[in-house]
Amino acid sequence: MGRGPSIENRKNAEDARRGKIFTKLIREITIAARNGADPAGNARLRVAMDKALSSNMSKDTIERAIKRGSGADGADDMQELRYEGYGPSGVALIIDAMTDNPVRTVADVRHALSKHGGNLGTSGSVAFQFKELGEIVVDTKASGGEDKVLELALDAGADDVVAEADASVVLCAPEHFESVKNALVAAGLTPISADIVMRPDNRVAVSGEVEETLGKLLDWLEELDDVQDVYHNAAFSD
Repeated sequence: MGRGPSIENRKNAEDARRGKIFTKLIREITIAARNGADPAGNARLRVAMDKALSSNMSKDTIERAIKRGSGADGADDMQELRYEGYGPSGVALIIDAMTDNPVRTVADVRHALSKHGGNLGTSGSVAFQFKELGEIVVDTKASGGEDKVLELALDAGADDVVAEADASVVLCAPEHFESVKNALVAAGLTPISADIVMRPDNRVAVSGEVEETLGKLLDWLEELDDVQDVYHNAAFSD
């Protein structure tokens, strides 16, 4: 099975997405605020605000998104949609979108998949292969080694720590995400990324032409304005 992406590649990927990241973060905050404008009682909103602040979004921009989502600044017609499908060689895909035009969005997603040897599946067709988990990625070397990360994470309530390239990936139940993350930060560890994700139970190795085509598909999907997140069960060869 291929190893996970290197820290350098993770950072490069984040830099490449910088142009669209604010739009996606604002949408996430707006949707989350529908369940309450006070982050103290809205865990999803707290997570969304943390991500926005770590991306250097201004507090004013965050507040405007909260007001829009909570109805204080007028109605918001964004919908959350989840598509399930397959990429080249049957790689399982979950595509989360937020859109005010579902007809446009599903057409864009279907087109992206068909151009890269994939297709849309029915609801539930691949979701059973994934679990919703808190995922906190830290630089293993900068954190004092795998053993230290493992000890800190398990003491904080994490379920597992997985070594991926030069990073340690801390996994926990979604309800423990904030407490685990806060404990790691308090111990001096700085996460490269921290989010609640759909993580595959098992990964399928891809290489050669399939790997290249899948990479192009993932880039295409993440460039779509309406797509928030894309999850897959492939293990790349590098």
